[in-house]
Amino acid sequence: MKQLFHSIGAVALVLGLLGCKRAPSNLLQGYVEGEFVYVSAPQGGKLAKLNVQRGAQVKAGDVLFELENVAETAARDEASQRVQQAKNTLADAQKGKRPTEIASLEAQLKQAREASALAEIELARQLELTKSGAVAVDSTDQARSANVQNHKKVEQLEADLKTAALGMRSDAVAALEAEMKAREAALAKAAWDLSQKQQSAPQAAVVNDTLYREGEMVAAGKPVVSLLPPANIKVRTFVPQTRLAKLKVGDAAKVRLDGTAEALNAKVSFIAAQAEYTPPVIYSQENRSKLVFMIELRFDDGVAAKLHPGQPVDVEFAP
Repeated sequence: MKQLFHSIGAVALVLGLLGCKRAPSNLLQGYVEGEFVYVSAPQGGKLAKLNVQRGAQVKAGDVLFELENVAETAARDEASQRVQQAKNTLADAQKGKRPTEIASLEAQLKQAREASALAEIELARQLELTKSGAVAVDSTDQARSANVQNHKKVEQLEADLKTAALGMRSDAVAALEAEMKAREAALAKAAWDLSQKQQSAPQAAVVNDTLYREGEMVAAGKPVVSLLPPANIKVRTFVPQTRLAKLKVGDAAKVRLDGTAEALNAKVSFIAAQAEYTPPVIYSQENRSKLVFMIELRFDDGVAAKLHPGQPVDVEFAP
């Protein structure tokens, strides 16, 4: 009788195990993961305006937040004025002297030429008188000297007039040009510093979280808003090593969500190069089936928008 009870119990256990055994399935469990984009400013300051809220949809270029920028605006305006000052100085150096100064030099040159012409006439007259003995040789020498001086005066004024039209020397002008470029670079830096006080969405996304409130101080480089673009949403699942040989990047897959009958289309975007296993096992013919490889799936943006990080899913690969 005792042996009969043992036999009946063994049969019942086997039947129970067979009854509990699940039907074979091609589905693998997985979960949704998001790669968040954290938007920060390279410079710190008080958060003056937060333009978005959690859960909002933003387009590329939409302003997310603005930091206080009084000091940066003043620095930009000062740099702009310095650039204008350098441009005016360079332009003045390239123009030469003012028109009234050139007119004065031209008038002096005209007078010098007239004086030189009279000196030549006087010299010729003195030479004739000297030949006739009417005047002493000293008078002729004085007339000749006056004529030479007047010629030199004309040459000097002609050179001064040409110099006045040229402006400053080339090396001085080059120095002013270098100064202007340096101030333009300082202006570009000041304008960039000001622009960084306002940050925009780099791409279309959902606002996952806002990390500061208006009026709070934000340290340089600290994220203020986290975004989740549709392209950054993926599904992770783990495939037994026995099925790995049948998969490759680009393969199609179906992803099923709880509570929805329609499967989502996805493609394999990544296959891990190394195996994972839990709990630790020893490589052997008997237990190597416990090894799994991580697979990542990506979606079109419109499909990815329906998924949420942490959401459990079922993944089905083509047989």
